[in-house]
Amino acid sequence: MHAIKPSTKALLLAASLIALSACSKQEPASGTIPAPAKQAELPAPSAPRVGVNLPDFTSLIEAHGPAVVNISTTQTVNARSRRGDMPLPQEDDPLFDFFRRFMPQQPRNYQAQSLGSGFIIASDGTILTNAHVVADADEVTVRLTDKREFKAKVLGSDKRTDVAVIKINADKLPIVTLGQPAQLRVGEWVVAIGSPFGFDNSVTAGIVSAKGRSLPEENYVPFIQTDVAINPGNSGGPLFDLTGKVVGINSQIFSRSGGYMGLSFAIPANVAMDVVAQLKADGRVTRGWLGVTLQEVTQDLARSFNLEQPRGALVADVSEGSPAAKAGLKTGDVIVAYAGKPVNDSADLPPLVGASKPGASKTLTVIRDGREREIDVTLGRLPDKDRELALENAPDDGALRLNVVVADPPAGLHGKGGAEGGVLVRQVGPGIAAEAGVRPGDILVSLNNQTIKDAAHLRQLVKELPPGRRVPLLVKRDNGSLYLAVEIPARAKQAG
Repeated sequence: MHAIKPSTKALLLAASLIALSACSKQEPASGTIPAPAKQAELPAPSAPRVGVNLPDFTSLIEAHGPAVVNISTTQTVNARSRRGDMPLPQEDDPLFDFFRRFMPQQPRNYQAQSLGSGFIIASDGTILTNAHVVADADEVTVRLTDKREFKAKVLGSDKRTDVAVIKINADKLPIVTLGQPAQLRVGEWVVAIGSPFGFDNSVTAGIVSAKGRSLPEENYVPFIQTDVAINPGNSGGPLFDLTGKVVGINSQIFSRSGGYMGLSFAIPANVAMDVVAQLKADGRVTRGWLGVTLQEVTQDLARSFNLEQPRGALVADVSEGSPAAKAGLKTGDVIVAYAGKPVNDSADLPPLVGASKPGASKTLTVIRDGREREIDVTLGRLPDKDRELALENAPDDGALRLNVVVADPPAGLHGKGGAEGGVLVRQVGPGIAAEAGVRPGDILVSLNNQTIKDAAHLRQLVKELPPGRRVPLLVKRDNGSLYLAVEIPARAKQAG
């Protein structure tokens, strides 16, 4: 299990349940004990209805549980010495013997162990799991439900999707059947089988909470969100639908404690199998690349761009020389469709682009200056390290004064942020800029779609802003770009 947020060490707690019963008696005050009042005869209780409207998972588990395996790994880890990273003096140093005798080092290396899960997709011993389960492992051991153990070889892995393929030397093994995640419906029952905390073939169940979730640093995978209990050791295990087909690989949880908190995420099976196919064919995974920075279209940004409703993916930056730049895509464009598929949120676009083959020609539907148009783009190949399709969060805006102190950017700062022109924000006081999310160190590139030439030009643009409206402000920040929605008060003079 891979937690989205840094977690503390998981603790396995033992709990005991104590059943209590209470009895209350009331004594008469005095005199003769009255005869009990005759009670009306009640109908005999009917037999309890068992399993009404509740799924029965027993057949599913019996049929497919043997195809789920336990995975354990060992990894050589470099240990720090008791003195930190300070090295020993050389042997000819007079202090060498003192340090050796009185400040002994810990072993330079030690073996770390970890646990995970996986499932057999081919009878020849091909197994699917998470990339983080077998990452940097010196040795991978697979244990079947019949207690047989095999050493496994990692055939390939992809860190972006967190998918890995491993193989054991065995045959005639039970296998799972792969399903169609696209046919999943929110509210549908799903079942997970895995080895949480090393407890083999543990079964948990829940429902599909949402589909197409984009997680931080994982925006190429449209995750399946469930409320199935997932804990350390479940990583790489299968997520079944009620027909007994695997629809996902359990990968991550959202946790503040390190343990399950009701939010679990699985990699769709079709995404995983695409990775498997590419690893088998080419030994690596390639993805389409557009070369843009995206952000969500909020209600305020929609108003600032004169959109009828907040939808699509807002282009905050276009990488120089990228396929998007060659196709004529511009900052401020709102992408609402990709190859005929709607893009309702910014998170919808990266998986669509990533699933496309490099060199493929795709049609983008964009809104520019309030009008819809189509732009044809030939995709490039996503760089192995650079994440060009980033998802940014748009800060909220307010209705105060601009109130910023700016200066011309120092030489060389343009190159860092990729901006041409613009002004550097030195200070931000209370006002609409601060409420919109402007920070010291930002480079203000354009205001209301007008490129900012210098500080004097900014003051002129501010004076021309339409009162009582929201306008877009493009800023460069931390080598990236994003739009902020600035609300101009209906009354009050603006100052740059």
